[in-house]
Amino acid sequence: MPGLGPKSRAMLAVIGITSAEQLRGRDPFEVYAELKAAHAGVSLNMLYGLIGAVENRPWREVARDDRTMILLRLEDMGLL
Repeated sequence: MPGLGPKSRAMLAVIGITSAEQLRGRDPFEVYAELKAAHAGVSLNMLYGLIGAVENRPWREVARDDRTMILLRLEDMGLL
């Protein structure tokens, strides 16, 4: 999975995501919510990485360009 390191991939495997195709078939925000429920200390950088992997963009670009939209969505989901 592009842009995701071994620790991130291991966390994803715990929730049943082991391939880029599986990740692309899911909403990154819902995956992030599952990860937060399964692992203490999952950071916002993980969500940036998930979005970047799905959209084939660097996570830093996602964080810089989409931060406000991301925070608003997380707030709507009750994750902030």
